Amino acid sequence: MKIGVFTDSFRPYTSGVVRSIELFSREFNARGHEVFVFGPDYPLLHYPREEKVFRFVSIPAPTMPDFALPIPISVQLGSTIRRIGLDIIHVHSPFLLGRMGARAAKRYHLPLVFTFHTLYDQYVHYLPVAQQASRRLVQIIARDFCNRCDLVVAPSRLVMNYLRHIGVNATIKTIPTGVDLEEFKGANPLWLQENFGISPGEKVLLFVGRLGKEKNVVFLIKSFQLVQRVIPNLKLVLVGKGPLEEQLRHMCQELGLGEKVIFTGVLPRNKIVHCYASADLFVFPSVTETQGLVIGEAKAAGLPVVAIRAFGPAETVQHGEDGLLTDPTLSSFTEAVIQILQNPDLHRSMSRKALENVSLLSSSYCAERMLESYRELLENRPAAVR
Repeated sequence: MKIGVFTDSFRPYTSGVVRSIELFSREFNARGHEVFVFGPDYPLLHYPREEKVFRFVSIPAPTMPDFALPIPISVQLGSTIRRIGLDIIHVHSPFLLGRMGARAAKRYHLPLVFTFHTLYDQYVHYLPVAQQASRRLVQIIARDFCNRCDLVVAPSRLVMNYLRHIGVNATIKTIPTGVDLEEFKGANPLWLQENFGISPGEKVLLFVGRLGKEKNVVFLIKSFQLVQRVIPNLKLVLVGKGPLEEQLRHMCQELGLGEKVIFTGVLPRNKIVHCYASADLFVFPSVTETQGLVIGEAKAAGLPVVAIRAFGPAETVQHGEDGLLTDPTLSSFTEAVIQILQNPDLHRSMSRKALENVSLLSSSYCAERMLESYRELLENRPAAVR
């Protein structure tokens, strides 16, 4: 199969969407399929050009300068699609290049698949005005776009339920992104200690993700302040960057946590794996995740997880087995963290179960499910367009 991927974000930008595209593409390529990516250029960054990646002229986003907005105009798109001979188009956004991909699918009679990665209505805080009206508008846009598609992929059942609730009547399948289990083999269990001055006796809480409002990191730091009063020999490591980074650093200083909270910035993939391996507990307070891919990665490293019970995390964490799901309150989240850290037997048991349960999230297994969905769409196309 020749698969055209249309996305509003791609490497060198880092996100769950980019990681999903990378993992599925690698698995598809390994099985003899070809993936062609249509994504944004990043004018402020230097990065290698790649075969089978077509870049669109882009501008930095006004409120998120590290994010580029592709301009969905190309006089060569049609000839490129015909030359490649695409079999299917898979879009990863209902905006910009996602809409361009949808138009191309309709024009060239190709099946259209859309992965609903993001609860878009939870990101309207990045807009300067009319956030309530914008939230409803974004829901309408997402609903109408989904209903144009031959298949909508939801990373979790709760997201599928959300889509039905806002009026999506297209076919929906639940297929998570999956985790590359192989890359966690041989990870260094002392990497954070060796690179960030953490003492061997200190326990480490780990968060991996964008430092933005939607990730609820302010909540996490407040919880950490409470936890370290009970367990003082403790560090919190935040891997990632985002618009709240300076505010979060200032907050840590004001709370007297300047030496207790470590900001690593963005790390290359091979180093993030070591971060998971050298932590004691993964903490994830976000309530906007459609899947929480980082939770699966933490489990692949044998890390128990504490997460708020919402959308993706509610399905990725097996409560009481490989982690704890909490109410969205400081007391509930803090108590769960303390419970696991103070009980070595519970920690060991959850670590073992994390490694066992993550097998159902392997990228290989998820890729096979996606490919089977593609085959069904191609087989069920009207004979006139085959």
